Order: sequence, then C-alpha cells, then structure tokens
Amino acid sequence: MRRGGRRYRYRVSAIPWWGLPLIAAVFALAGAAAALLVSARNDYLSSRRKRTRRWYEERRSAYVQLLAVFERDTYRLRAAFDAGEKPAPALAYVDEVGPSLMLVRLLASGPVRSAALAVHLLLQKLHGEMNPASVSGVQPQTHFRELLAQVPLVLQQLEAAIREELQIEVTAPGPLTRRRPARTAALDGHENIGQDLSRER
Repeated sequence: MRRGGRRYRYRVSAIPWWGLPLIAAVFALAGAAAALLVSARNDYLSSRRKRTRRWYEERRSAYVQLLAVFERDTYRLRAAFDAGEKPAPALAYVDEVGPSLMLVRLLASGPVRSAALAVHLLLQKLHGEMNPASVSGVQPQTHFRELLAQVPLVLQQLEAAIREELQIEVTAPGPLTRRRPARTAALDGHENIGQDLSRER
C-alpha cells in the first residue's frame, strides 16, 4: 500500500506545474475553433439562401415584366387588325420591349431565352411592313392573321419554359389524408364478437 501510495504521489508530482493550464488552454482553443466553424457554416448557409431567394425573385420579376409587354403588344396588334389600321412601326415596339427583353437575356437560362426571342421575332415581324411578295399566293392580311394566331402558341412555350426553370407547380398539392391503421390478421372475421356477447346476455 505504501509502495502504491508512493508511486501515486510520484506520478502526481511528475506532472509539471504548467501542464493543467496548458490542457485547459488547448480545450478552450478547440471549443472556440468549433464555435467559429459552426458560426461560419451558418453564415454561409444563410448567405446562400439569400442569394437563391434574390435570384428567384429577380428572374420572376423580369419574366412577368416581359410577358406583360408581350401581352400588351399582342392586344394592340389584334385591335389594329380588327379596326383595319396599320400596326405601330417596329422601332416603337423595339423601344418598348428592349429593356425587359435585355434583362431576360441576361438572367434567363437557355430554354427561356430562346423562347423569349422566338416571341420577340414574331412580334417584330408583325410590326414590319406587310410585303405581298414575301409569301407567294397569300394576301398580306391573311398572312398577318396567320402570324398573329401563332403568338399565343409561342407565348405558351415561353410560359412553360419559365415554369420549368422556376419550378412552378401548376396544380395545388392535394389535401393530407389520414390513413386508417391496417387491421391485423388476428382480428379478421371477429369484428362482431362484442355484439354477439351482448346479444347472448
């Protein structure tokens, strides 16, 4: 026992005086580093969520603005055609659609950009001079009406590309239904046991 006691005292006395403060400092530094890493990770995730939200809102706003310009111009073209008037010159249309279209071309992905340019080129053609020689055997009014009828189709393609890029669901999620617990095989065919017993009584 004495030997063991002496050995124990020797081991305790063998630890230098600066050992315990050093261990405490190492653990404190490790805790501070872990807290710093967790804080940095949280800041990165928060910043990433903000960038994603800003990206989504900027694209959605740009797409809605361009679609509104296209719809407004299509209505004016249809109204001018029904009234027998000439459409506005192409330069006026380009001045109106230019800022919205340039913003979409900078922000949009490939499919959305291609669909937007398809609508733009069709509307630009409708604002141009109707040349009877451009389509042989077709009257300018008939050619204009056929091109005007294609505008809703290309607009639908643009809307579909926007929905796919922004992951917009066209149908609302279904209601949550509570599933009834499955009946165990041991109780199958014995549903009326309680009723039979009550009748016998």
